[in-house]
Amino acid sequence: MPVDFASCPSIPAMVLDQAEDLGDRPLLGAKRDGAWHYLSWRQTIDAALSLAGGLVRLGLEPGDRVMLVSENRPEWAIADLAVMIAGGITVPAYVTNTTDDHRHILENVQARLVIVSTLALAERVMPAAARASQPPTLICLEPPRLAQAPGFAVLDWQQVLAMGADTHQAMRDRAARLRRDDTACIIHTSGTGGAPRGVMLSHGALLADCLGAHALLRDLGLGDQVFLSFLPLSHSYEHTVGLIFPLSIGATIAYAESLDQLAANMAEVRPTIMTAVPRLYESMRARILGALRRQGGAKEKLFLATLRLGTKRLTGQRLTWGERLADLALDHLVRAKVRQRFGGRLKALVSGGAPLAFEVGAFFAALGVRILQGYGQTEAGPAISCSPPSLVKLDTVGPPLEGISVRIAEDGEILVKGEVLMQGYWRDAEATARAIGADGWLHTGDIGEMDEDGYIRITDRKKDIIVNSGGDNISPQRIEGLLTLQPEIAQAMVHGDKRPHLVALLVAAEECDAAQVAKAVERVNNGLSTIEKIRRHVVIDQSFTTDNLMLTPTMKIRRHVIRQHFAEQIERLYGDRTD
Repeated sequence: MPVDFASCPSIPAMVLDQAEDLGDRPLLGAKRDGAWHYLSWRQTIDAALSLAGGLVRLGLEPGDRVMLVSENRPEWAIADLAVMIAGGITVPAYVTNTTDDHRHILENVQARLVIVSTLALAERVMPAAARASQPPTLICLEPPRLAQAPGFAVLDWQQVLAMGADTHQAMRDRAARLRRDDTACIIHTSGTGGAPRGVMLSHGALLADCLGAHALLRDLGLGDQVFLSFLPLSHSYEHTVGLIFPLSIGATIAYAESLDQLAANMAEVRPTIMTAVPRLYESMRARILGALRRQGGAKEKLFLATLRLGTKRLTGQRLTWGERLADLALDHLVRAKVRQRFGGRLKALVSGGAPLAFEVGAFFAALGVRILQGYGQTEAGPAISCSPPSLVKLDTVGPPLEGISVRIAEDGEILVKGEVLMQGYWRDAEATARAIGADGWLHTGDIGEMDEDGYIRITDRKKDIIVNSGGDNISPQRIEGLLTLQPEIAQAMVHGDKRPHLVALLVAAEECDAAQVAKAVERVNNGLSTIEKIRRHVVIDQSFTTDNLMLTPTMKIRRHVIRQHFAEQIERLYGDRTD
């Protein structure tokens, strides 16, 4: 039965209704012992109701916060639903968080309970819990072996499920009392510029985003969809688009084993929709092109011809009669094989989290793989806009989703309004007032424009704009995008605020040396204006990763961390230059 997104009171109400209709259909899948195993809708809801009852018997009151620390797995979704059914607020935390990060979140939201999956994760959570001013109760999927009592309760997941096994009707009644303006989750921003803030999102905000996504993807046919989930569920993008939205359309969700196994998992699961961030698509493109260069021969020529003709079609150029025939043949010789690599039934890849370079989107589109580029922010549910399948403009992030209003301020900043907006930052009224004006518009901090069809084009991040010593405004993201499109450059950070010119920290691609990187920089510089050119660069021997905190979990560079870590190298780049 279709969901009435406008009147549905809560996420649990939506999911409980869906489960009545979908019963034994597969919902949540994971690979164990070499095979994929799925929980049905009925099994998932039974587990969520039992866990909700156990949480209530542990003292969870409506509005209490429950921190969730887990990799993507079926239990993540079950825990999230259980917390909401019980009237609590889910507070996801990244698995890459340090003990100090966990402590910050625990103290910030005063979490009463923590659900943690693996022993390795528990080892980082437990010291944070021990030092918290109000130590929470831990619920562990893999109970730690304790030599002595840690000073707070540690319970087994199965134990808590058993505690609530006889409470299903009571939990259904409890869920029925939820309303759209109740807070569903507190998602902490990934913190590219400092300490993360907790963004409060209501049930209504999540449902409103699902309405927009449903209207957008209706043309693809929403029955029997299969999502392959691998982005962290602790991020609002995957939480809404990769979990709540699939639940709303009765889809199946399979959880990828890891990024390394993603290609194999695609072939096994055969997803119809996947969500990812631009960095993944950039990496896939670089790997494919690198492999082709090494292989050479007829395969490389056929592939490059497919790209050339496909790109020509995408950009509206007219194909000759001979090119049309060749393009048709290449659809069978090349594009069909590419589609099989994605499982053979993929309807769309959805890109979000950061702007996708036109060259990357065009690469996949030319190969017959549809990419729908979207735009969003945690503070807006998060999805704000996305290209519809019927008219994809690769240089834009599409028009606003249904129910969302967007306008461009005088200084170019993108402003957003609608039910999708956050209720505010948790315990930070001052920051909330800065983000959402008295007129109710969210100030995104992104700079953009809208074309004649209402499609949004992101041109820069307001707070990331470099203002050089000459007063010129320069977009570092655009230049970094051009640099990382070069096959010799894996990662880049451009610096130059209050400086006379730009410099760059570069990470070389595999099997590439400093000389090759220098030639790549020269190629990029040839297409840049004088003030945008990279005057000096250094090839660093350390990649930007989530482990060293130089990348957010959604693969955005943390400029402040990188600048601090490589401060000496940056200063040396300016050391003996006066221009």
